Amino acid sequence: MDLAICIILLVSGLLCPLLMLGFGLISRKHPPKTINCWYGYRTARSMKSQAAWDFAHRYCGRLWTWLGAILLAVSAAVLAPVFLLGGDTAGSMAAVILLGVQVAVLLGSIVPVERALKGQFDEQGNPISKSGSDEQNSKEEP
Repeated sequence: MDLAICIILLVSGLLCPLLMLGFGLISRKHPPKTINCWYGYRTARSMKSQAAWDFAHRYCGRLWTWLGAILLAVSAAVLAPVFLLGGDTAGSMAAVILLGVQVAVLLGSIVPVERALKGQFDEQGNPISKSGSDEQNSKEEP
């Protein structure tokens, strides 16, 4: 396999994990300050309130940091033989499959973030009170 193709496979195979890792770290440390329609973790549930927005970015940032690091290690392990040994058609197919897995993980990361948002916030984006039933019970007692 041509060296240029090997380099393209290597770069494209490491791009998604590096972006997840980088944006995960940025989102954890410096999330967008206000809800906006330009960048950030933008879903209907995350944009309901500032509290939901902040929570979603912290949660997604942690998740992407871990997933990006894991994907980076796996991707490097899969792509190293392709790059070092010159690769062949099977190596190219492995790189394409790897890219598909990376995109699936990237898109699949929406599910746990949305579940966490649903568990922490109501439909209007207000935090769900964990002690709401305790407050009600204490009001009912004489």
